[in-house]
Amino acid sequence: MSNRSGRWRLPALLLLLALGLAAWSGWRSYQRFLVTPLVQVAGYDRFDLVRGHGLNDLVAEWRQRGITAHGALYWRLAARQLGVDGRLHAGEYALEAGLNPLELLRRMARGRVMQHPFTLVDGWNMSLVRKALAAAPEMRHRLDQLDDAALMQALGQPGVSPEGQFLSDTYAYVKGDTDVSVLQRALRAQQRLLAADWAQRAPDLPLQTPYQALILASIVEKETGQADERARIAGVFIRRLQQHMLLETDPTVIYGMGSRYAGTIHKSDLTTDTPYNTYTRPGLPPTPIAMIGRPALQAALHPADGEDLYFVARGDGHHIFARTLQEHDRNVACYQLKHCHD
Repeated sequence: MSNRSGRWRLPALLLLLALGLAAWSGWRSYQRFLVTPLVQVAGYDRFDLVRGHGLNDLVAEWRQRGITAHGALYWRLAARQLGVDGRLHAGEYALEAGLNPLELLRRMARGRVMQHPFTLVDGWNMSLVRKALAAAPEMRHRLDQLDDAALMQALGQPGVSPEGQFLSDTYAYVKGDTDVSVLQRALRAQQRLLAADWAQRAPDLPLQTPYQALILASIVEKETGQADERARIAGVFIRRLQQHMLLETDPTVIYGMGSRYAGTIHKSDLTTDTPYNTYTRPGLPPTPIAMIGRPALQAALHPADGEDLYFVARGDGHHIFARTLQEHDRNVACYQLKHCHD
């Protein structure tokens, strides 16, 4: 009996040793799996975890594409180890270079989905805003079903023109967000900024409401892209308003022309009356004419002191200023008509 028992003991030990080695090897393989970067595959730098689909579906696709060589068992073990099994958030995720399974599962558990930037550019009008939003990737588009009135109704601003209502800035959105939700955030940002800056405005401005400040800021925005000129140009318009002079600013005329504007403004356009023609109508136009950033609003609410009442473009992106009409006429002759005299 003892000899027979001894004959069985060695194979049993060998079997236990083999099982132990296999378990140790499997554990080592699993540990390497957790921290080894996933394979980068051309044209597949992101993926969607669709609501109602699980990790098994994703892993099957990844194995087919060659992103991972390991099956769902390793991935489910990792999810359980992290305590996130069944807690992965649906959404769009990036597959960045160097990303390993451990970090990817952590991101999915935290819902760190991909964010896309959308920039509202200073000086855009609503038509350009609509075109840019229509071209934004991974965004759900509702604007094509809403005219301006319906849009502002949906945003809780019935009867308000959308021009100038959305703060120029970059906004992050995730796949599936709507264009209207992006505009809602830009509207709130504009409202907060306008309220805060209006409360800190310079004294004795001929502006009765924050909306008038927005209108003036949009004109400043369209008149110059030079940071060092904004406050000075705003000062010209403020003094003209104080002295009951016509603003006579071309950007408002162009805005009022709408689709008739083809890149050139003629003398006849300056005399053709529209609600936005500041050569024929006193005061500010009825609405803003463009989206603005904070610098233009700051200029409108904190205009530069001085005596200038006129300015004309020099042709290099800057302007030349004048206190009198006589000076201004000379500047127009020199810089616009190229009839300069010493």
